Amino acid sequence: MDIPGERSSHNKKTPTLGGVAIFASILIGYFIWPNKDGGAVVNLTIVAIVTLFFLGVKDDILILSPAKKMVLQVACSALLIIGGDLRIGHFFGIFGVNQLPYLISLALTILIFIALINAMNLIDGLAGGIGFIASFIFGYWFYRNENYALACLAGSVCGALVGFLKYNFSKTSKIFMGDTGSLILGFLLTMFSITFINLNLSANSKLGHIGSAPIIAVTILVIPIFDTLRVFLVRILNKKSPFEGDRIHLHHILIDLGLSHKVASFSLCLVTVVVSGFFIYFRFMFSNTQSFFVLLGLFLLYLLSCHLLQSKLETNDSVLTAENTNDQVVDDKLKNFLSSKN
Repeated sequence: MDIPGERSSHNKKTPTLGGVAIFASILIGYFIWPNKDGGAVVNLTIVAIVTLFFLGVKDDILILSPAKKMVLQVACSALLIIGGDLRIGHFFGIFGVNQLPYLISLALTILIFIALINAMNLIDGLAGGIGFIASFIFGYWFYRNENYALACLAGSVCGALVGFLKYNFSKTSKIFMGDTGSLILGFLLTMFSITFINLNLSANSKLGHIGSAPIIAVTILVIPIFDTLRVFLVRILNKKSPFEGDRIHLHHILIDLGLSHKVASFSLCLVTVVVSGFFIYFRFMFSNTQSFFVLLGLFLLYLLSCHLLQSKLETNDSVLTAENTNDQVVDDKLKNFLSSKN
Protein backbone atom coordinates (compact mmCIF):
# COMPACT_ATOMS: atom_id res chain seq x y z
CA MET A 1 0.00 0.00 0.00
CA ASP A 2 1.17 3.51 -0.79
CA ILE A 3 0.68 5.74 2.26
CA PRO A 4 -0.09 9.38 1.32
CA GLY A 5 2.80 11.81 1.85
CA GLU A 6 3.56 15.41 1.05
CA ARG A 7 4.19 14.62 -2.66
CA SER A 8 1.13 12.38 -3.03
CA SER A 9 -2.00 13.26 -5.02
CA HIS A 10 -4.15 10.72 -3.15
CA ASN A 11 -5.45 11.03 0.40
CA LYS A 12 -5.76 7.41 1.52
CA LYS A 13 -3.70 4.24 1.41
CA THR A 14 -3.73 2.80 -2.12
CA PRO A 15 -2.58 -0.61 -3.45
CA THR A 16 0.61 -0.44 -5.52
CA LEU A 17 0.70 -3.90 -7.07
CA GLY A 18 -1.26 -3.08 -10.23
CA GLY A 19 1.91 -4.01 -12.10
CA VAL A 20 1.30 -7.66 -11.18
CA ALA A 21 -1.98 -7.63 -13.13
CA ILE A 22 -0.34 -5.72 -16.01
CA PHE A 23 2.48 -8.28 -16.20
CA ALA A 24 0.09 -11.27 -16.14
CA SER A 25 -2.21 -9.70 -18.73
CA ILE A 26 0.65 -8.95 -21.13
CA LEU A 27 1.96 -12.52 -21.00
CA ILE A 28 -1.49 -14.13 -21.27
CA GLY A 29 -2.47 -11.83 -24.15
CA TYR A 30 0.77 -12.50 -26.02
CA PHE A 31 0.92 -16.28 -25.57
CA ILE A 32 -2.71 -16.85 -26.59
CA TRP A 33 -1.63 -16.34 -30.21
CA PRO A 34 0.89 -18.53 -32.12
CA ASN A 35 3.55 -15.96 -33.03
CA LYS A 36 6.22 -17.80 -34.95
CA ASP A 37 8.07 -14.69 -36.15
CA GLY A 38 9.13 -13.47 -32.70
CA GLY A 39 12.79 -14.38 -32.94
CA ALA A 40 15.53 -13.69 -30.40
CA VAL A 41 14.47 -10.11 -29.68
CA VAL A 42 10.95 -11.01 -28.50
CA ASN A 43 12.13 -14.13 -26.65
CA LEU A 44 14.82 -12.22 -24.77
CA THR A 45 12.33 -9.41 -24.07
CA ILE A 46 10.07 -11.94 -22.30
CA VAL A 47 13.05 -13.14 -20.25
CA ALA A 48 13.94 -9.55 -19.35
CA ILE A 49 10.44 -8.49 -18.26
CA VAL A 50 10.09 -11.63 -16.11
CA THR A 51 13.32 -10.61 -14.36
CA LEU A 52 12.13 -7.00 -14.01
CA PHE A 53 8.80 -8.27 -12.67
CA PHE A 54 10.48 -9.92 -9.67
CA LEU A 55 12.67 -6.86 -9.17
CA GLY A 56 9.62 -4.58 -9.19
CA VAL A 57 7.56 -6.74 -6.83
CA LYS A 58 10.39 -6.89 -4.31
CA ASP A 59 10.90 -3.13 -4.57
CA ASP A 60 7.17 -2.40 -4.15
CA ILE A 61 7.04 -4.54 -1.00
CA LEU A 62 10.47 -4.11 0.63
CA ILE A 63 12.02 -1.04 -1.13
CA LEU A 64 15.38 -1.76 -2.81
CA SER A 65 18.34 0.58 -3.02
CA PRO A 66 18.68 2.55 -6.31
CA ALA A 67 22.06 0.88 -6.94
CA LYS A 68 20.60 -2.65 -6.88
CA LYS A 69 17.75 -1.64 -9.18
CA MET A 70 20.19 0.02 -11.58
CA VAL A 71 22.41 -3.08 -11.79
CA LEU A 72 19.48 -5.32 -12.72
CA GLN A 73 18.14 -2.79 -15.22
CA VAL A 74 21.54 -2.66 -16.93
CA ALA A 75 21.75 -6.48 -16.91
CA CYS A 76 18.29 -6.88 -18.50
CA SER A 77 19.06 -4.21 -21.09
CA ALA A 78 22.43 -5.79 -21.93
CA LEU A 79 20.73 -9.19 -22.32
CA LEU A 80 18.55 -7.82 -25.10
CA ILE A 81 21.16 -5.48 -26.61
CA ILE A 82 23.99 -8.03 -26.81
CA GLY A 83 21.99 -11.26 -27.04
CA GLY A 84 19.42 -9.91 -29.50
CA ASP A 85 21.73 -7.35 -31.17
CA LEU A 86 19.11 -4.65 -30.60
CA ARG A 87 21.10 -1.40 -30.80
CA ILE A 88 20.90 2.19 -31.96
CA GLY A 89 23.55 1.73 -34.64
CA HIS A 90 22.56 4.55 -36.96
CA PHE A 91 21.79 8.25 -36.41
CA PHE A 92 19.84 8.73 -39.66
CA GLY A 93 21.98 11.71 -40.64
CA ILE A 94 21.26 13.85 -37.54
CA PHE A 95 24.12 16.41 -37.49
CA GLY A 96 25.61 14.48 -40.40
CA VAL A 97 26.14 11.32 -38.28
CA ASN A 98 25.11 7.95 -39.73
CA GLN A 99 26.75 4.68 -38.72
CA LEU A 100 27.95 4.46 -35.10
CA PRO A 101 30.94 2.42 -33.86
CA TYR A 102 29.87 -0.77 -32.06
CA LEU A 103 31.01 0.21 -28.55
CA ILE A 104 29.46 3.68 -28.79
CA SER A 105 26.27 2.10 -30.10
CA LEU A 106 26.29 -0.38 -27.20
CA ALA A 107 26.80 2.28 -24.51
CA LEU A 108 24.26 4.66 -26.07
CA THR A 109 21.56 1.97 -26.25
CA ILE A 110 22.06 0.92 -22.63
CA LEU A 111 21.85 4.59 -21.61
CA ILE A 112 18.59 4.98 -23.57
CA PHE A 113 17.10 1.87 -21.94
CA ILE A 114 17.97 3.08 -18.42
CA ALA A 115 16.78 6.63 -19.13
CA LEU A 116 13.40 5.60 -20.57
CA ILE A 117 12.74 2.91 -17.95
CA ASN A 118 13.26 5.45 -15.19
CA ALA A 119 11.40 8.19 -17.10
CA MET A 120 8.28 6.00 -17.11
CA ASN A 121 8.83 5.35 -13.41
CA LEU A 122 9.08 9.08 -12.65
CA ILE A 123 5.90 10.21 -14.41
CA ASP A 124 3.77 8.26 -11.90
CA GLY A 125 0.07 8.32 -12.84
CA LEU A 126 0.73 9.32 -16.45
CA ALA A 127 2.54 6.08 -17.31
CA GLY A 128 -0.64 4.14 -18.10
CA GLY A 129 -2.07 6.66 -20.57
CA ILE A 130 1.24 7.47 -22.27
CA GLY A 131 2.09 3.76 -22.41
CA PHE A 132 -1.23 2.95 -24.07
CA ILE A 133 -0.80 5.64 -26.76
CA ALA A 134 2.80 4.65 -27.51
CA SER A 135 2.04 0.92 -27.62
CA PHE A 136 -0.95 1.53 -29.89
CA ILE A 137 1.08 3.60 -32.38
CA PHE A 138 4.01 1.18 -32.45
CA GLY A 139 1.69 -1.85 -32.52
CA TYR A 140 -0.29 -0.46 -35.46
CA TRP A 141 2.94 0.16 -37.39
CA PHE A 142 4.25 -3.36 -36.59
CA TYR A 143 0.95 -4.88 -37.72
CA ARG A 144 0.88 -2.94 -41.01
CA ASN A 145 4.52 -3.92 -41.52
CA GLU A 146 3.63 -7.61 -40.94
CA ASN A 147 5.78 -7.93 -37.80
CA TYR A 148 2.99 -9.87 -36.10
CA ALA A 149 4.80 -11.02 -32.95
CA LEU A 150 5.75 -7.44 -32.09
CA ALA A 151 2.25 -6.25 -33.00
CA CYS A 152 0.73 -8.87 -30.72
CA LEU A 153 3.04 -7.93 -27.85
CA ALA A 154 2.23 -4.23 -28.29
CA GLY A 155 -1.48 -5.05 -28.49
CA SER A 156 -1.22 -7.08 -25.29
CA VAL A 157 0.34 -4.06 -23.56
CA CYS A 158 -2.56 -1.88 -24.77
CA GLY A 159 -5.12 -4.34 -23.46
CA ALA A 160 -3.39 -4.68 -20.09
CA LEU A 161 -3.23 -0.89 -19.70
CA VAL A 162 -6.92 -0.45 -20.57
CA GLY A 163 -7.74 -2.80 -17.70
CA PHE A 164 -5.33 -0.96 -15.40
CA LEU A 165 -6.59 2.54 -16.29
CA LYS A 166 -10.15 1.54 -15.38
CA TYR A 167 -8.98 1.14 -11.78
CA ASN A 168 -6.29 3.83 -11.81
CA PHE A 169 -8.99 6.44 -12.54
CA SER A 170 -11.48 4.89 -10.09
CA LYS A 171 -12.45 6.83 -6.97
CA THR A 172 -13.51 3.76 -4.98
CA SER A 173 -11.17 1.01 -6.27
CA LYS A 174 -8.02 2.97 -7.14
CA ILE A 175 -4.76 1.11 -7.75
CA PHE A 176 -1.23 2.13 -8.82
CA MET A 177 1.06 0.15 -11.12
CA GLY A 178 4.04 0.61 -8.78
CA ASP A 179 7.63 -0.09 -9.83
CA THR A 180 6.53 -3.53 -11.05
CA GLY A 181 4.42 -1.99 -13.79
CA SER A 182 6.58 1.02 -14.63
CA LEU A 183 9.79 -1.05 -15.02
CA ILE A 184 8.10 -3.52 -17.36
CA LEU A 185 6.31 -0.79 -19.31
CA GLY A 186 9.44 1.36 -19.65
CA PHE A 187 11.47 -1.62 -20.89
CA LEU A 188 8.85 -2.66 -23.46
CA LEU A 189 8.38 0.87 -24.81
CA THR A 190 12.14 1.25 -25.20
CA MET A 191 12.32 -2.06 -27.06
CA PHE A 192 9.43 -1.01 -29.33
CA SER A 193 11.10 2.34 -30.04
CA ILE A 194 14.50 0.91 -30.94
CA THR A 195 12.98 -1.90 -33.02
CA PHE A 196 10.83 0.66 -34.87
CA ILE A 197 13.96 2.72 -35.61
CA ASN A 198 15.98 -0.30 -36.78
CA LEU A 199 13.21 -1.64 -39.04
CA ASN A 200 13.20 1.72 -40.82
CA LEU A 201 16.88 1.44 -41.64
CA SER A 202 15.89 -0.76 -44.56
CA ALA A 203 13.94 0.50 -47.57
CA ASN A 204 12.39 -3.00 -47.70
CA SER A 205 9.95 -2.02 -44.97
CA LYS A 206 6.39 -2.97 -46.04
CA LEU A 207 5.21 0.59 -45.38
CA GLY A 208 8.26 2.20 -46.94
CA HIS A 209 11.34 3.68 -45.37
CA ILE A 210 10.64 6.30 -42.66
CA GLY A 211 13.81 8.38 -42.65
CA SER A 212 12.75 10.33 -39.54
CA ALA A 213 12.15 7.21 -37.40
CA PRO A 214 14.34 8.37 -34.44
CA ILE A 215 12.56 11.73 -34.28
CA ILE A 216 9.12 10.09 -34.44
CA ALA A 217 10.10 7.62 -31.69
CA VAL A 218 11.09 10.55 -29.46
CA THR A 219 7.85 12.44 -30.14
CA ILE A 220 5.73 9.39 -29.23
CA LEU A 221 7.42 9.43 -25.80
CA VAL A 222 7.78 13.22 -25.69
CA ILE A 223 6.10 13.81 -22.30
CA PRO A 224 8.18 11.36 -20.19
CA ILE A 225 11.38 12.49 -21.98
CA PHE A 226 10.70 16.23 -21.62
CA ASP A 227 9.36 15.96 -18.07
CA THR A 228 12.28 13.86 -16.83
CA LEU A 229 14.86 16.20 -18.44
CA ARG A 230 13.13 19.24 -16.92
CA VAL A 231 12.78 17.74 -13.43
CA PHE A 232 16.42 16.63 -13.37
CA LEU A 233 17.54 20.06 -14.58
CA VAL A 234 15.49 21.91 -11.93
CA ARG A 235 16.70 19.65 -9.12
CA ILE A 236 20.34 19.99 -10.14
CA LEU A 237 20.02 23.81 -10.36
CA ASN A 238 18.49 23.75 -6.87
CA LYS A 239 21.48 21.67 -5.69
CA LYS A 240 19.34 18.60 -4.98
CA SER A 241 19.72 14.99 -6.02
CA PRO A 242 18.09 14.37 -9.43
CA PHE A 243 16.37 11.34 -7.87
CA GLU A 244 14.94 13.19 -4.86
CA GLY A 245 11.13 13.04 -4.76
CA ASP A 246 9.06 16.23 -4.99
CA ARG A 247 5.95 17.68 -6.66
CA ILE A 248 7.46 19.58 -9.59
CA HIS A 249 6.39 17.15 -12.31
CA LEU A 250 3.97 18.83 -14.71
CA HIS A 251 1.05 16.54 -13.84
CA HIS A 252 1.60 17.32 -10.13
CA ILE A 253 1.51 21.05 -10.92
CA LEU A 254 -1.71 20.66 -12.93
CA ILE A 255 -3.37 18.71 -10.10
CA ASP A 256 -2.23 21.29 -7.52
CA LEU A 257 -3.77 24.00 -9.72
CA GLY A 258 -7.14 22.28 -9.35
CA LEU A 259 -7.35 19.77 -12.20
CA SER A 260 -8.42 16.22 -11.43
CA HIS A 261 -6.03 13.32 -12.02
CA LYS A 262 -8.17 12.22 -14.96
CA VAL A 263 -8.25 15.66 -16.63
CA ALA A 264 -4.51 16.27 -16.07
CA SER A 265 -3.64 12.86 -17.54
CA PHE A 266 -5.97 13.33 -20.52
CA SER A 267 -4.50 16.78 -21.25
CA LEU A 268 -0.92 15.51 -21.35
CA CYS A 269 -1.91 12.44 -23.36
CA LEU A 270 -3.57 14.80 -25.84
CA VAL A 271 -0.28 16.74 -26.11
CA THR A 272 1.46 13.45 -26.94
CA VAL A 273 -1.04 12.70 -29.71
CA VAL A 274 -0.82 16.22 -31.18
CA VAL A 275 3.01 16.42 -31.14
CA SER A 276 3.57 12.92 -32.53
CA GLY A 277 0.80 13.43 -35.12
CA PHE A 278 2.42 16.70 -36.23
CA PHE A 279 5.84 15.10 -36.78
CA ILE A 280 4.36 12.04 -38.50
CA TYR A 281 2.28 14.18 -40.88
CA PHE A 282 5.04 16.67 -41.70
CA ARG A 283 7.95 14.19 -41.63
CA PHE A 284 8.86 14.84 -45.29
CA MET A 285 9.13 18.61 -44.84
CA PHE A 286 12.13 18.65 -42.48
CA SER A 287 15.51 16.95 -42.37
CA ASN A 288 16.28 15.04 -39.20
CA THR A 289 18.65 17.78 -38.04
CA GLN A 290 15.93 20.41 -38.59
CA SER A 291 13.42 18.21 -36.75
CA PHE A 292 15.87 17.97 -33.86
CA PHE A 293 15.95 21.76 -33.56
CA VAL A 294 12.14 21.88 -33.73
CA LEU A 295 12.08 19.40 -30.84
CA LEU A 296 14.58 21.55 -28.97
CA GLY A 297 12.31 24.56 -29.47
CA LEU A 298 9.35 22.55 -28.15
CA PHE A 299 11.40 21.59 -25.11
CA LEU A 300 12.20 25.25 -24.39
CA LEU A 301 8.49 26.05 -24.77
CA TYR A 302 7.74 23.19 -22.37
CA LEU A 303 10.21 24.64 -19.83
CA LEU A 304 8.61 28.09 -20.13
CA SER A 305 5.07 26.72 -19.75
CA CYS A 306 6.02 24.72 -16.65
CA HIS A 307 7.76 27.76 -15.16
CA LEU A 308 4.68 29.95 -15.68
CA LEU A 309 2.36 27.31 -14.20
CA GLN A 310 4.71 26.79 -11.24
CA SER A 311 4.82 30.57 -10.65
CA LYS A 312 1.01 30.72 -10.74
CA LEU A 313 0.83 27.87 -8.23
CA GLU A 314 3.30 29.57 -5.88
CA THR A 315 1.31 32.84 -6.16
CA ASN A 316 -1.92 31.01 -5.29
CA ASP A 317 -0.20 29.34 -2.32
CA SER A 318 1.10 32.72 -1.10
CA VAL A 319 -2.37 34.30 -1.33
CA LEU A 320 -3.93 31.36 0.49
CA THR A 321 -1.28 31.49 3.21
CA ALA A 322 -1.84 35.25 3.66
CA GLU A 323 -5.60 34.74 3.88
CA ASN A 324 -5.19 31.99 6.48
CA THR A 325 -2.83 34.21 8.48
CA ASN A 326 -5.33 37.09 8.41
CA ASP A 327 -8.14 34.78 9.47
CA GLN A 328 -6.01 33.51 12.35
CA VAL A 329 -5.24 37.09 13.47
CA VAL A 330 -8.96 37.98 13.45
CA ASP A 331 -9.80 34.82 15.41
CA ASP A 332 -7.10 35.62 18.00
CA LYS A 333 -8.34 39.21 18.40
CA LEU A 334 -11.93 37.99 18.82
CA LYS A 335 -10.85 35.47 21.46
CA ASN A 336 -8.89 38.14 23.34
CA PHE A 337 -11.88 40.53 23.19
CA LEU A 338 -14.27 37.90 24.53
CA SER A 339 -11.82 36.93 27.26
CA SER A 340 -11.47 40.57 28.38
CA LYS A 341 -15.28 40.94 28.51
CA ASN A 342 -15.56 37.80 30.61
